[in-house]
Amino acid sequence: MDMMLHSKIALVTGSTAGIGLEIARKLATEHAEVIVTGRDQTKLDRAVASIRASGGAAIRGVRADAATAEGAGILRRAVPHVDILVNNLGIYEIKAFTDITTKTGVPTLRPTC
Repeated sequence: MDMMLHSKIALVTGSTAGIGLEIARKLATEHAEVIVTGRDQTKLDRAVASIRASGGAAIRGVRADAATAEGAGILRRAVPHVDILVNNLGIYEIKAFTDITTKTGVPTLRPTC
């Protein structure tokens, strides 16, 4: 299938494994220029090599924790223009739904019934 992604720049966060890696792989094999991100350089290097081995030629990795302000700044400087953003970050902690507050970045929702 040709998704017509030639010359499109795709940034996939959390893309060193799992769903993020496979999304990055598919975008790369559809001829997008793909930037994979991750916190661990070894995993990042493995992801880039794996995608290249699958036929994705325009692939590069940027080591950054996109869940932090510092990491977001690194990505903004490394990738000033993005056509496709896949925000695949896994930021969560286990807690009861009613205990989620705005401090955690998610609005507090209280049952009304």
